[in-house]
Amino acid sequence: MATILVVDDELGIRDLLSEILNDEGHAVELAANAAEARSLRQQMRPDLVLLDIWMPDTDGVTLLKEWSSTGLLTMPVIMMSGHATIDTAVEATRIGASAFLEKPITLQKLLKAVDQGLNKVPKAAPGGAALVPPRLVGLEVTVEEAMTHHHVNGVAPVNGNGLMPTLPMGPQAQQTFNLDSPLREARDEFEKAYFEYHLVKESGSMTRVAEKTGLERTHLYRKLKQLGVDLARAKRSGLG
Repeated sequence: MATILVVDDELGIRDLLSEILNDEGHAVELAANAAEARSLRQQMRPDLVLLDIWMPDTDGVTLLKEWSSTGLLTMPVIMMSGHATIDTAVEATRIGASAFLEKPITLQKLLKAVDQGLNKVPKAAPGGAALVPPRLVGLEVTVEEAMTHHHVNGVAPVNGNGLMPTLPMGPQAQQTFNLDSPLREARDEFEKAYFEYHLVKESGSMTRVAEKTGLERTHLYRKLKQLGVDLARAKRSGLG
């Protein structure tokens, strides 16, 4: 998917964001302060940055200004803070931040901001260069096209020979379960198969699975973690 740089001086927040974004299929780099963020930005070109405002060495707004003035603000930057004022948020947006998240950050708001940042059409820089890597534009469309290739409105397409095409490998709609096992184990086995099936069917989209199963997205995420569902594997199977 994308490479995301998380900059926050709190270890717990770095670990939590890293776990969530990794489960969504992204590669994550971590920085505990502005100095580490500067070093990583010189070494790589992240597709998106999650940047905390209040840090001990250099605050996030100052770092954002540095990147903007030195031509390094070539990616969407989402600012994060639990104590920022409206003026701070407005200033960060004026400098070039693409979004602002208030802590504590909910899973739904985080993933929505990340999705919007990665799929935002980049503005043209002087000389016609894009401020965001062009390969990110239309990324979601590619996933949708893969879905459409396999199913249209829940109906599998028919090829030119009038035959059903080969369906992607993965959990099937009909399965058998060991009914001799304890109720809790049998229920967990069923729920895991149920969610794995819908994750593959929806190409790993947590939003569509939440809508399909009628669960709030945060609850769904916790449920999948509890059942030990491999989200990355489900995405690969869904696109296969």
